[in-house]
Amino acid sequence: AQDTILSLAANAGSVEDLEIEDVMKVGYRDIRCVESGGPEPGVGCAGRGVITSINFLEENGAYEDIDYVSYDVLGDVVCGGFAMPI
Repeated sequence: AQDTILSLAANAGSVEDLEIEDVMKVGYRDIRCVESGGPEPGVGCAGRGVITSINFLEENGAYEDIDYVSYDVLGDVVCGGFAMPI
């Protein structure tokens, strides 16, 4: 199973204490996979988890030297506004 950025950050104390190698798995044909994670259902804001994760990935060079980026996000936006049309 894939560890999430948020669960690893909670265990480490902060997202700043993580390295990209801690969260990124490389699969078939060098596809890079990352799971952001989120709060337990009914607690917190999933959008914050997505924002925290994307910021972490940007700051650690995860978007360098790639051809495509695909996001699989929640279909409902309960706490407002992290989704936008593609």
